[in-house]
Parts: sequence; C-alpha cells; structure tokens
Amino acid sequence: MSQYQKLLLIINPALRHSPAINHAAALAKASGASLHIAGLIGPLDLLSFLEQGDRETAREAYLQDHRDWVKAQTDNLRTRGLEVTIEVAWADDLREDILAHVAEMQPDLLIKEVQHESLLKRAFFTPLDWYLLRHCPIPVYLVGASSFVLPRKIVAAVEVSDKESPDNELNERIIQQATSLALQCGADLHLLYACDISAGYLADMDGLALADLTRELRKDLEKNFLKLASQYGVAADHRHFVMGHPVSALSEFANEQNVDVIVMGKVQSAGGVDKLLGSTTEHILYQVPCCVMAV
Repeated sequence: MSQYQKLLLIINPALRHSPAINHAAALAKASGASLHIAGLIGPLDLLSFLEQGDRETAREAYLQDHRDWVKAQTDNLRTRGLEVTIEVAWADDLREDILAHVAEMQPDLLIKEVQHESLLKRAFFTPLDWYLLRHCPIPVYLVGASSFVLPRKIVAAVEVSDKESPDNELNERIIQQATSLALQCGADLHLLYACDISAGYLADMDGLALADLTRELRKDLEKNFLKLASQYGVAADHRHFVMGHPVSALSEFANEQNVDVIVMGKVQSAGGVDKLLGSTTEHILYQVPCCVMAV
C-alpha cells in the first residue's frame, strides 16, 4: 500500500501557473492518493477603500474568478483519472489557516510552492515556509524549480555524529520517507552527509594537533555514514560523503547532480538565536533549484 492516501496542496490562486499543481498531480497519480487543492487568498488592502456594499461585491467577484480558474485546472486533472476536490477561500491568517486545514483533513503530505523572501524581510519576519517547517505536524513537500514533476533523483540528507548511533529516529524517518517516495516515483535514491568540521566543533579538544584531530574525526564520521548506508542497502555509488557546510555542500551537489528532491529533517520549534537565524533546512529552500521534502 502506498504511504500516501490523501494529499493537501496549498496554492495562491492569484499566482497563476503554479508548478506545484503539476507536481502534486504527478505525486497523486503515482501513489493513487486523493488530492485536495485549497486556494487560500490573503486580505486585499485595495478593497478597504471601497464602500461596504461595493467591497462585498468586489470580494465575491474576485473569489469567483479564482474559483473558476481553479475549477478549470481540476477538471483537466480529473480527465487524467485523478480524484481531486477543491476550495477557494479568504484567509485572514495564512499560517493558522493552513495548519487548521492540516488538522481537519489529516492528510499524509502537505504540498506547497516555495515562497522566496528577501534576506531583509527574513531578518524581521518569519517566512511562511519556515513557519510551516517548524510547526506543521506532517511531512512538508516544498516545490522548487525542478523541471521534472515526477522525481527521477532523490537525495536523503542525513546527519551522523561521532558520539551517537547513526541509526537514530530522525535518520530512520528521512530514509524511510525518501525510500518510499523513490519506489512510488521510480526514482533513484541517493544518501548524502555533508561533513562540516569547524574549529569551533574542535575547540574543546586538546592533546592532538588540529590536523590529526580533524582527520580522526572525519574518519569516524565517514565510518558511521557508511554503516548507515549499508544498513539500508544503499548502493556504493549512491553514497555521498561530502565535505563542507551543509547548505553550500547540498546546494552544490543538487546543482551538479540534477537532483529533483532533497529529503531532510524537519525543523523543530526553537527559540533564541536558532529561531532568528534559521536552520539548514530553512536556508536550503533559497539555495537549491529542486524540491525539498521535510519530514
């Protein structure tokens, strides 16, 4: 049985020709899942200048125009044998409305197009996509600019440590989700770990030269990574132990290897500096051309 029975796609119908629709449809077709498309429209400031009666008329006309457009898209999907339902509605608070849809529908996967935000805006406001990564209780599939709507190459980005077993709950979840997605889509599955041995990480070590310590630590980390890959039967040529900061290393790998989806660990709700600066998964959204699935 497919791991996906019900998919929820969130779109902004004002942004016509969203690639997320075709991506969601391809995943639904491959998995045999039903697809619900929710077109959520945020408040329009322009309407506030109208008189009350005119405002309500304009709101309804605007909503109906987008309903007609979404219906046309779904009629086309139904001709391809997909089970699709739709709704188009105003959303006073997109964050809470999306989470409310997830709580009510209990879908297996939330799909949404990546919404790029400027660095300045991210410094003062938490982007919607970041908020969903932190608070959505189900896997989130954020659609990037990948040209293939059905993935052909999927990378499971794991985290290993010299102090903990690589067979931890998060890595297990990442690999299982990536494996299931690859099987359903007929895609190749790759396993990757970006090894970033910084001076700060080694600061509390003494008695060994920094170069020796770095070499030993890398050897331990690579050993744990290969152990994890062997445990899940990942072919030798699909294992990638790369050096560098996770964001830059993953971005470079995704571009060079034409990756369609990166599966990563979802961000946990955090505070302080971590919440302000964002996580690896959050920053990856703006660096890679492919889709990102956070689990």
